[in-house]
Amino acid sequence: MKVQLDKIGSVTIHAELPREVELSDWTEAKEGNVVVVKALQDKSVYDQIELVNGRMAKMSKDDVIAGALGRRRALHGFVGDLPETLKVGDRVHVLNLGGVIGVCISGSPVVGKPLLCEVMGSIVRDDKIVSISRELPAPPATLPDVPLILVEGTCMSSGKTAAAATICGKLNQRGYRVNGAKLTGVACLRDTLNMEDHGAARTMSFLDMGLPSTVGVKNIADIARTLLAELASDKPDVIVAELGDGIIGYYGVSDILKDQQILARAKAHVMCANDLVGAWGAVGLMKTWGIDVHVLAGPATDNEVGEGYAMKELRIPAANARHDANKLADIVEGLVF
Repeated sequence: MKVQLDKIGSVTIHAELPREVELSDWTEAKEGNVVVVKALQDKSVYDQIELVNGRMAKMSKDDVIAGALGRRRALHGFVGDLPETLKVGDRVHVLNLGGVIGVCISGSPVVGKPLLCEVMGSIVRDDKIVSISRELPAPPATLPDVPLILVEGTCMSSGKTAAAATICGKLNQRGYRVNGAKLTGVACLRDTLNMEDHGAARTMSFLDMGLPSTVGVKNIADIARTLLAELASDKPDVIVAELGDGIIGYYGVSDILKDQQILARAKAHVMCANDLVGAWGAVGLMKTWGIDVHVLAGPATDNEVGEGYAMKELRIPAANARHDANKLADIVEGLVF
């Protein structure tokens, strides 16, 4: 059966789907598999999907949507898993803006419940279900000698993307060639596109490694090294890498922060926090891992309260990406170059 796709989620970008596809009722509940679903309802909250061109589009009842099976563990969003089995007619949910599809376990008072959909089938090529997953080369034993700026946070929505994009922009303005990375999270193009909009010459994310999200990925540090090595291959002056979600969570951030190859290249750690308790806890936890936080950013630094606390109590500088971008850039530039 041929169907016309109304919305093609950005998580499927590397599957290069045409607008019209041939559907098969052969389905498999495997992470990364592309699945076509029909929206069963209209929503007024969390009702958009990011398309493969990076634009946002509203999802409406009866829309035919292509996404990819995956997991999510959002503190202020949806918690979802792969279905145990999958067949045509099953009910599933759109778990994120990029079109990751799964079964929602719990929602959030902020975003409500995810869009309910019905499975229409899979897309098959060369007798295989189309998947975004890919075989990766072995991770490098040693990372190329390109410095890293790691942007970490206490949780989602703590200002990491704003800080990473600001650093990319300011360093680019100062004559450095900057590449950008998103090492953990759930698949969406907007964060890496934001880095590009701010001057990053080249960007990559875990989606380019074939992952719809990094939830439960046991070898995420190896995958991060593979990604960083590829980004370093064109010899940028620096790589700005955002670690999506928080340093405590289910996306593998702590595994990456314990990788000695990555730590050896990390010249600056930028910690984004929403409040002072989070800032205090993050700086302390990082110390137990043998990592010094070099600068505090995020909403905790929106005014003098947080900036003063960082200097007096945490003994680190603070710089807000929105109203003190040059100060943030000065700090990281001094650490790296």
